[in-house]
Amino acid sequence: MQTAEQIKTIVREKYSEIALQDKATNAASCCGVGSPGTYTIMSDNYDQLEGYNPDADLGLGCGLPTEFADIQTGDTVLDLGSGAGNDAFVARAETGPTGKVIGVDFTPTMIRRARENAEKLNFHNVEFRQGDIEDLPVSDHSVDVVVSNCVLNLVPDKPKVFGEIMRVLRPGGHFSISDIVLVGELPDALRNAAEMYAGCVSGAIQQDEYLNIIRQAGFENLKVKKQKPILIPDEILREYLTENELQAFVASKTGIISITAYAEKSGGDPGNKVIRAEKKKIEMRNLASEAGKACCAPGGGCC
Repeated sequence: MQTAEQIKTIVREKYSEIALQDKATNAASCCGVGSPGTYTIMSDNYDQLEGYNPDADLGLGCGLPTEFADIQTGDTVLDLGSGAGNDAFVARAETGPTGKVIGVDFTPTMIRRARENAEKLNFHNVEFRQGDIEDLPVSDHSVDVVVSNCVLNLVPDKPKVFGEIMRVLRPGGHFSISDIVLVGELPDALRNAAEMYAGCVSGAIQQDEYLNIIRQAGFENLKVKKQKPILIPDEILREYLTENELQAFVASKTGIISITAYAEKSGGDPGNKVIRAEKKKIEMRNLASEAGKACCAPGGGCC
């Protein structure tokens, strides 16, 4: 079993390699690494989201955390494990030019790529900082919303990460995090595989344990907003397991699941929460109105 520092070294090396690849190359392998032609579908489709930039999408996520992040105009948003900037740019579209987005990643190559993307887009309110998300380079009580996409499962000390999230959030702030969790035990050969660490699987813990860590950090109103199964193709599993081990793994019905968890930090101005809720209702009504305009009225001759 690797030590915490060994795991970090594995992840840093693998993601430095991934940062130099394009999405097509990443999509030809298991979460950006491994043998070409063996791809496990983990990431969701960003194409329809405002702020989406293909140059920043390396296809490494396992959800859409901004979908449930309730980001408002003017918010300060922190993206943990920001990669090439994909979720940060989507968050920026929601917080607007009056807000601020901070991305933190511990891979220098990723930071350089994200900064290049931000410069191309002429985004002056999005910045990327190199640092460890177990020891965030962010001030206390300085952000409104934290998002993260398939990153925390790579981190050895998950309680410390959620403690850091609690520290940097303002009272009344919240997070929306997509991550990989387990129901059942992975075989040792998968749990210790370097590619599976970088592929977001080996570092995953039990779902109940993951949610309990969030509660123990002091967060409130914890909800699992979305979940979906992650299926690793047999051709990938055979790279690490014997045929007997593969059959035993399939029979064990171990679940590898992507979840998007939402929780809040206590405190803050109750009035602000009411305002945020009202803004959300207005946004939903506007979306419904726009959708209605797109419909063809009976006898309108547009169908």
